[in-house]
Amino acid sequence: MKTTRRRLLAGSAAVVVGAALDAPVAQAHTGSGSGRKPTVVLVHGAFADASGWNGVASRLIRDGYPVIAPPNPLRSVAADSAYLAGILATLSGPLVLVAHSYGGMVVTNAATGNPNVKALVYVNAFVPDQGETLLGLQTKYPGSRLSEAALDFRPYGEGLVDGYIKKELFHDVFAGDLPKATTQLMWAGQRPADTRTLGEPSGAPAWKTIPSWYLVGRDDQVLPPAAQRFMARRAGAHTFEADASHVAMIARPAATAALIKRAAR
Repeated sequence: MKTTRRRLLAGSAAVVVGAALDAPVAQAHTGSGSGRKPTVVLVHGAFADASGWNGVASRLIRDGYPVIAPPNPLRSVAADSAYLAGILATLSGPLVLVAHSYGGMVVTNAATGNPNVKALVYVNAFVPDQGETLLGLQTKYPGSRLSEAALDFRPYGEGLVDGYIKKELFHDVFAGDLPKATTQLMWAGQRPADTRTLGEPSGAPAWKTIPSWYLVGRDDQVLPPAAQRFMARRAGAHTFEADASHVAMIARPAATAALIKRAAR
């Protein structure tokens, strides 16, 4: 399906997560006629790891979907995308890629040119066009509280620096709708991102040829909802919204899993 026609079909109007996600879908987007469910690939973002997908993955596995949640190295856009592309090359059959936050940069690049990828699902995620950067998209609209002042910086190697969210800000900035006991553990085990990723330009975007879905977190303090809506609309994504922080997949796992299943049909 041509991009322009897909965008017309997808529309840009956002609806509330809930009954809309549970409604039947008239058209199968990934079906090959064999009845085989696509493999769902869950990609985490910065300051997180694959365990953030546990609530979503358990629901998908229960419903019979093959699931893999590979590590995202968080070293650079190009290197992380190449790493994921290598993993995708080992998987057969249809694929649905699901990304959170910075993971959106990675899947947007890694899926390009892979004919097995039938759908892209973005959850509070970056959806870059070619040449755009993480920092540019994050600051395109006001509202992000993930500023330089919110980060601790730790050098590694020669001239390389990792960024971590500060302990006293992690809950309110990253996951304000989760219990503080939970976010204390998340902070302790957070995976840092190499600061070079902030200004590294993205490559040719897969969303120009692959149908996409987007879940907007209305209470996101990291990636402003206005930026999420802009990127979703530009990509022609089927867009839904939830009252959730930056980690909608943890705060709203049932709604997130329902959106993924909708994209996988």
